[in-house]
Amino acid sequence: MDTESIHSGYSHHSNRSRGSNKQSDRSSRDRHKSHSRDSSSRSDKNVIISASSAQPQQPDQSSAPTDAQDDNWGETTTAVTGTSDHSLSQEDLAGFGKETDTPAEKLNCIRFLPLVLTLLLGLLVLVTPLAFLVLPQLVWPERLQACGTACEGLFLSLAFKLLILLLAGWALFVRPTRASLPRIAVFRALLGLLTLLLLLSYWLFFGVRILDSQDENYQGIVQFAVSLVDALLFIHYLAVVLLEIRHLQPCFSLCVVRSTDGETHHYNLGLLSIQRAALVILENYYKDFSVHNPALLTAAKSRAAKHLAGLKVYDVDGAGSEAATAQSRAKIAAAARHRDTSHNELYYEEAEHERRVRKRRARLVVAVEEAFTHVRRLQEEEKKKPPGDEMDPREAAQAIFPSMARALQKYLRTTRQQHCHSMDSIQAHLALCITNNMTPKAFLESYLVAGPTLQYGRVCLQARQWMLVSEASVTSPLRHGTEFQLKCNDFSLVVTSKDIPHVKLSEEFVHPKSHKFVLQMQSETSV
Repeated sequence: MDTESIHSGYSHHSNRSRGSNKQSDRSSRDRHKSHSRDSSSRSDKNVIISASSAQPQQPDQSSAPTDAQDDNWGETTTAVTGTSDHSLSQEDLAGFGKETDTPAEKLNCIRFLPLVLTLLLGLLVLVTPLAFLVLPQLVWPERLQACGTACEGLFLSLAFKLLILLLAGWALFVRPTRASLPRIAVFRALLGLLTLLLLLSYWLFFGVRILDSQDENYQGIVQFAVSLVDALLFIHYLAVVLLEIRHLQPCFSLCVVRSTDGETHHYNLGLLSIQRAALVILENYYKDFSVHNPALLTAAKSRAAKHLAGLKVYDVDGAGSEAATAQSRAKIAAAARHRDTSHNELYYEEAEHERRVRKRRARLVVAVEEAFTHVRRLQEEEKKKPPGDEMDPREAAQAIFPSMARALQKYLRTTRQQHCHSMDSIQAHLALCITNNMTPKAFLESYLVAGPTLQYGRVCLQARQWMLVSEASVTSPLRHGTEFQLKCNDFSLVVTSKDIPHVKLSEEFVHPKSHKFVLQMQSETSV
């Protein structure tokens, strides 16, 4: 690309500036490569949806781990495996997709606070009815009336109701936390407050009317404890309705757009708060959206930066700040003239990239098919050996991996997927395919087609901390036109909600004989 030099409104080509510009670009690229090799990525491991008032997190300055060798690092190294002459030894594979060590996740006490409060409240719920039965037996046992048959039946009913309440509470409330929300859950807090109010009321009534007067009717005390358990069962039914059933009917259609590549998905949700809707969207994001690959988005930026770096403006008149406006206009005009021919560069760059991808893919397919053919031959030979001499699938994967490592590495670098796969994960996937007798196509499907984010463990760990940005309160329910963002390190999800339209169906009766007809045939036909 020619460098345009502007001298007091006139432009001419400067070969010296073009040469110096190329040399500076080459040196800057070398420094960038050396810096990217030395850097390592550190990913967050806790799922946190931050409040909208918090400041957005700055992305990590360290880039994804890259290999310390170029694309031709395996041309001079061979390993005799019986499959290919252009293979790689196990010693040279140490740098293939090397993972960075991530620090151990620190214990977050706030994350387990709701579960601890739930367990304490559940323990209080179970202890209170039993305390109502035990305290009269301990304080004034000689004044209590004998418990008859009806009283013993109430004991049996109370025992089974407590068991049902225990199992139902365990199934509904004792669950592993999926995420840390920025605000408290309104319905859960309301149910907890209602339960505490109910227990406090029963304890006050028990203290004033039973403990102070030392009531002698033990059957009435048992009936009082049974009524408390009945009320707790009704509260649990209310919890099921509010937490599990209320939001099942879809009311809103949410459009989720990824800010970098524009990938879009739609989800139908019910009556949920904004933070609960954000949690549902993130759970579906990991399985529906393709993996985010920022390396595929740098082509256009590097092309524009390369063009702007080639434009130089010289202030020969010494006007200083007065010529800043004229210089910016000159740059804009030069960029506009270059825009007329930039589509040709884009066309040939994309065509060249597609040609390289097809070439690398063909080499990879051939290498994998040869490796699997070698595996089948080894399996046939293993059947003739004694049972103790059979090769483990993991060992077989390590034995044939060097024959396909070079082709696979070149393909992943061409398609910019090298940060998504490590050598250990590839060997584990290869061992799985060998164990289950899969075809080469089944093995290559994970690398030829981009899968969901959850499939790539290394990339998934880098996108586990999110920030919820919303103008409305995150505890407010979804409404028509609600907009919010879910920000990650290097991209965001823009969410827009719309009401599902009301559908009106009408009925039209069709008489069974209205669509019948009679075909009359003429008796005389022409011959």
